[in-house]
Amino acid sequence: MAYTFQVTVDSADPHSLADWWADALGWEVEPSDETFIRRMIAEGRASEDDTTTHHGTLVWRVGAGIRHPEGLERAPRILFQLVTEPKVVKNRVHLDVRTGPDDPHTVVERLIAKGATLLHHGKQGPFAWTTLADPENNELCISS
Repeated sequence: MAYTFQVTVDSADPHSLADWWADALGWEVEPSDETFIRRMIAEGRASEDDTTTHHGTLVWRVGAGIRHPEGLERAPRILFQLVTEPKVVKNRVHLDVRTGPDDPHTVVERLIAKGATLLHHGKQGPFAWTTLADPENNELCISS
């Protein structure tokens, strides 16, 4: 049997990082269902401490997801999950973002302007990429 998966990224501020990545990839942040959250609190299945507000919207405190605009059939969901410990070592897994017809150098410049950090440029034969760190220092590579 083949399985599906989502990619989960540990984060100190999952909602802000989800916003950053949704913008970086041209994806969408999953909308919050405030009615459902309030009902879970009213039924005692959650507490106010399980929530926060982000951009004026009631959200679950521990995570935020993003999706490709064409849905889960196009690409797996990415979940940004709240963790208390800081990132201290290099990621063993990272996303390779392929820009398709968009100029990868333009994409790199845009992401740096939005808070990414340039780590290095790489090249192997005809293939080239740029490795960045997102605002929480998670690595990603940009290539065409």
